[in-house]
Amino acid sequence: MRYLSCKRAVLALGLFVVGVAMASDNPLLKAVRDGQLDQVQALIGQGVDLNARSLDGSSPLLLATAANQVEIARALIDAGADVNQKNLIQDSPYLLAGASGRNAILQMTLAHGADLRSTNRYGGTALIPACERGHVDTVRLLIAAGVDLDHVNRLGWTCLMEAIVLADGGPAHQQIVAQLIAAGADLNLPDNAGLSPLRQAENRGQTAIAKLLRDAGAS
Repeated sequence: MRYLSCKRAVLALGLFVVGVAMASDNPLLKAVRDGQLDQVQALIGQGVDLNARSLDGSSPLLLATAANQVEIARALIDAGADVNQKNLIQDSPYLLAGASGRNAILQMTLAHGADLRSTNRYGGTALIPACERGHVDTVRLLIAAGVDLDHVNRLGWTCLMEAIVLADGGPAHQQIVAQLIAAGADLNLPDNAGLSPLRQAENRGQTAIAKLLRDAGAS
């Protein structure tokens, strides 16, 4: 039994080493990392695997999204790369584009089958971190695409709540809250402590946002 266990361990280690080598040597991943659009296009023409994975599970398209390489992302998406493929920490090109405000890439993912219901490692939609980080135009795109305004993540927060509790109440977040109000978000969904968005805004001295919520009928 001990011999078999050792044999399995050696086999697993061997497969891991092979996987590391294959991921490290993948020409498409390397071309994307190096920002070589011509090489990416050439490899696409050769029929390489568009959804190959790096060591952390990232696809070529996810790497391009992280680096905001719009034309490389366009080439990959037009060729059929999966906009919903997640890496080991549950980022996908669509989710990362939304969270990072990569609007050109986000629009491409939305036009090529982005799963609006997909969630990140915190259980949040693309809209929730976009609201938190103050990406006003990104929020507008995601609202128009139809992302659930009242989805609650694992922290117990909606996009409206994150635009308050993880922000400073400044102009960008005021615009985002106004967008969510106009789009019909539930203004009274409480957090896990039972506090409403209005109460959270008041507690944080975010007077402009508190006024927006009161004027819209929040309690």
